[in-house]
Amino acid sequence: MAFELPIRVYWEDTDAGGIVFYANYLKYFERARTEWLRALGIGQWALREEAGGMFVVADAALKYRRPARLDDELLVTAQLQSSGRTALVVQQQAWLKPGTVAADAAQPALLCEGSIRIGWVEAESMKPARIPSAILEKLNP
Repeated sequence: MAFELPIRVYWEDTDAGGIVFYANYLKYFERARTEWLRALGIGQWALREEAGGMFVVADAALKYRRPARLDDELLVTAQLQSSGRTALVVQQQAWLKPGTVAADAAQPALLCEGSIRIGWVEAESMKPARIPSAILEKLNP
């Protein structure tokens, strides 16, 4: 099951034509990953304070399918694709919620999808490190 985060498109998210600026999907994906981790009991600030490390984006590959527009309601997902000792790969998607003004169907429409690799680094040095086993256990029960 993928974690889902509802997001509304505001003026600040769009270009002059009222279409979501392409880079904002990275922000939406970041919010969904953060809330997904929080739902698993992994708070970003607590990671830094208690484990001495944090996740940073190491690689992002996105594919844009169709545009989102001002006032659209989106569902942004995050799902663990793979995990290793030093990095996670998270599959993410942004969907247009059915019933939205721009929606032309009763089913969700895929707007953007991506594969995001996040690596674990030591907070002070920003050097790559191993993900603490307690975190991996929460991610892979």
